[in-house]
Amino acid sequence: MTKSRIAAVDVGNDALKGNYGKLENELYIPNVIAPDLEERPVIGIEELDDKEILENIHIRIHSPALSENNLIYRVGSLATKTTNSQELDQGSSKSEEDQTLIMLLTSLALDAVSTSDFEEKNGVTDANYTLGTGLPLREVKEGKDVAYRSHLLSSVHQVEFLVTPKYQGKKVNIKFDEVKVYPEGFAAYVNLIMDNDLKVINKDLIDKQILIQDIGGLSTDIAVIRNRNVDDDKAQGFNLGVSESLEQIREEIRTKHGVELDSRRDVVDIITRKNDRNHIMVKGSRTNVHDITDHILLELAKKEYRYLRNVWAKNSQSEICYFVGGGSAVLKDYLKALNNKLDGYNIEFFEDENESIWMMANAYYKLITDFVRKSTPQVDKEKKTTKSK
Repeated sequence: MTKSRIAAVDVGNDALKGNYGKLENELYIPNVIAPDLEERPVIGIEELDDKEILENIHIRIHSPALSENNLIYRVGSLATKTTNSQELDQGSSKSEEDQTLIMLLTSLALDAVSTSDFEEKNGVTDANYTLGTGLPLREVKEGKDVAYRSHLLSSVHQVEFLVTPKYQGKKVNIKFDEVKVYPEGFAAYVNLIMDNDLKVINKDLIDKQILIQDIGGLSTDIAVIRNRNVDDDKAQGFNLGVSESLEQIREEIRTKHGVELDSRRDVVDIITRKNDRNHIMVKGSRTNVHDITDHILLELAKKEYRYLRNVWAKNSQSEICYFVGGGSAVLKDYLKALNNKLDGYNIEFFEDENESIWMMANAYYKLITDFVRKSTPQVDKEKKTTKSK
């Protein structure tokens, strides 16, 4: 029987974050794609195979799950360098977008060709995965997770690497043995209270009623956790994220300073980096754009705070709200200032921004690992126990 490799993938609206195998591999890929041709010029003095793989992902993808099949794409950083790059739009459903599947399958193909878990024959790797992933609460409540899971399970999906360092000409056939689609709010809760072995590390939170506000690129989910479960009736999803504001900042910088930023990822870097935050280079001169970023992000923070206030009013016995997701890292200072000035709720952020950004992928890994552990036949467990004695 072909070995099934664990994958835990968060296809975020800003970037894909993935954990694979026994955590020996992780991938971070900006969620940007661009339709392309089979041949692309390789610019620079380095040979193709000396270039960074993640900076030069160029693939053809075949999957019956795609509405537009058998097309060629630049993916991630390479896509940001084109004039026809595509990022997910406000109001779109993650589960229904080809882009979500393209990002997911590309990441699995990159993992498959880099691991010894699968054999390659004549340039083709057959890869089997047990996948843990997630969707916004709103989409799960609407039942869209069922169709999403079915699309993945019902087909063999092929990714062919074209002009990509080290992997040019290689093909990966991806088959899913199992797919678990988790509500993002619940996944965040699991990550808060449990370690990678599903052992409780935060006992204080177990029996509390808490809120988790997950601010993403295109949506905001507020999960209400009581009795260790998401309260489906109380959980709410909103079609508001940071992407529209990032586009607005990008446009104002272009209009005011004549500087064209490649993608929203560049805007995020400008407003979150430790050094030279809110500065760009204009004609070779370091220029402050805080006036642009400040008023746009403050307006978004006010809307996000209004959501918190409304949900808390309907769940008055909540003890704390945790802000998670990439959007929370962007808006943290604004939300803290508003809260200090206004209601003074008990709110918490993750000072390690990386922890907040990777929270979903880490949670999916814990959940899918636990699923595999519990579904392993008892006979196999007993054999392993006997051998170890």
